Amino acid sequence: MKFVGLTPQERAVRIIKLLQAATSGMVEAASVSIAKEFGRDPYLVLASCLLSLRTKDSVSLPASLRLFKLATTPEEMLQVPLTQIEKIIYPTGFYRNKAKTLHSVSKDLIDRFKGKVPNTLDDLLSIKGVGLKTANLVLAEGFEIPAICVDTHVHRISNRLGLVKTKTPDETEHELKKIIPKEYWREYNHLMVMWGQNVCVPISPFCSKCVLAPLCPKVGVTSQR
Repeated sequence: MKFVGLTPQERAVRIIKLLQAATSGMVEAASVSIAKEFGRDPYLVLASCLLSLRTKDSVSLPASLRLFKLATTPEEMLQVPLTQIEKIIYPTGFYRNKAKTLHSVSKDLIDRFKGKVPNTLDDLLSIKGVGLKTANLVLAEGFEIPAICVDTHVHRISNRLGLVKTKTPDETEHELKKIIPKEYWREYNHLMVMWGQNVCVPISPFCSKCVLAPLCPKVGVTSQR
């Protein structure tokens, strides 16, 4: 199967359709698991995303679930001492900074947004500690607003597939919005995270068992399994 004669948008949709089938049964992204466990709560999506920064889902998700047993609102989070939060989230990287960020973000939400997570990109980005990736994930998973969350998996795989030719996640988001129909924006992150964790891994991806291999140019791939 090749992409000959397909437009960039048709290529993107074909990839999405293939991955929808191929990821069936895989462990879902942490944000999806949080929503299933606690409901679609923007604050919990935000908090879990802050914990996941530069940390694998297999580590950050259990830490999030432990923390949410004690606090599920900004007010409750501020009642948990920083030292206790640090112990709870310890396995995640930069746990001391993340504990401070959880407190500062929670206080900002109370002071400026009456304790509610805002549902606009500009407001989310105005919160210190919240970057574009986190803001888009909150919009997508917390509010079901179409947004493309570009993490390391989305950035890496989109470039390997030749869907984009970008150097930064911000550039990747901008380019993906041009070719991916809005109806797939939220799902695209889920698919890429699962594929990136199981098949299209950073070093020596499992091209031999990848359903996209026959149509993937493998941009930047120097070794494969």
